[in-house]
Amino acid sequence: MIEVDVRRRHGAFTLDAQFAANAMDTGDRGGVTVLFGRSGAGKTSLVNLLAGLDRPDSGRIVIGGAVLFDSETGVDLPPEQRRLGYVFQDGRLFPHLSVLRNLTYGMKRTAGGGPVTLETAIDLLDLGALLDRRPATLSGGEKQRVAIGRALLANPRLLLMDEPLASLDAARKNEILPFIEQLRDETGIPIVYVSHALDEVIRLADTLVLLSDGKVVAVGGVEDLMSRLDLRPLTGRYEAGAVIAATVRSHDEAGGLTLLDFAGGTMRVPYTDLPLGKEFRVRVRARDVSLALTEPTDISILNVFPGTVREIGGEPGPQVDVLIDIGCPLWARITRHALDKLAIAPGKPVHALVKAVAFDRHSLGHGAGRFRPSDETD
Repeated sequence: MIEVDVRRRHGAFTLDAQFAANAMDTGDRGGVTVLFGRSGAGKTSLVNLLAGLDRPDSGRIVIGGAVLFDSETGVDLPPEQRRLGYVFQDGRLFPHLSVLRNLTYGMKRTAGGGPVTLETAIDLLDLGALLDRRPATLSGGEKQRVAIGRALLANPRLLLMDEPLASLDAARKNEILPFIEQLRDETGIPIVYVSHALDEVIRLADTLVLLSDGKVVAVGGVEDLMSRLDLRPLTGRYEAGAVIAATVRSHDEAGGLTLLDFAGGTMRVPYTDLPLGKEFRVRVRARDVSLALTEPTDISILNVFPGTVREIGGEPGPQVDVLIDIGCPLWARITRHALDKLAIAPGKPVHALVKAVAFDRHSLGHGAGRFRPSDETD
């Protein structure tokens, strides 16, 4: 368990955050707790308090039953005694040391062996060809892989990752994400991951902690929090939508489609070569969902799901968000004119329509499968 109840004031900004997350409720693998929010929400400030790089004014921090900080009892373990690995945005490698010596530096400062050996870290992060090189000769993605390896070899009880992909371009981010997924799935080390990128959250998070203005607004599963209309200002209005757990059912390579099973039936998306039975998350943007009162026929749209209106957003303006239950929550963003014309109201049966080509690489929160959108899908 990760238990946090801290307060810290920095000038005009006050962090007052409380949350608890079970970082090991995911079976044999380590869980990922994502701290998500806009810049200035307090994410990095909170991680620095966990790491011991800053001290709360008051509160308590407990990781896996070990008390790291307690203002009432006077407990305040120094960073080196907390056994928390830290991966920063910029890697912070030692420029005068080779990759191998950067990796083993963390091991030399650790008492006892950890769950990850040097050989395992090198293999897991594909560092074998880099061991003799210096950081100045590495790409941004390579530097971050080395930084992750060094943090793993420090024998951490928990790994802190503070926006480790923020300084990388899209190509390098796509290079690193599969390694972080392997780290999550194979080492058993729980992770606290800081991000303001929804695609990273959807792909990695087991528990989502939403922060705003120094406070924890909500804690829970990604699918649950992303379906809440009241959290739209924090989860991103333009890119907002439902997050749905899905499983690869079959492939239609000739037609350029992959079929996914989910709680609402079968969803068709552009072809991706993920194996049958692969579980992952799909983001369906509210702006890509249309509504019909009767089931349409003779249309090119391949995804049509019957459902019931559950909630209507109350914000003023020409557009309105509608929450539909299709076996799982789904949002639709329609005009207020359409809302009135169709007399959309809670309890009304509707059909939700989603074009297959609306799904792109950022919608499918999976690993490094080959993704081939087709202009002729719909």
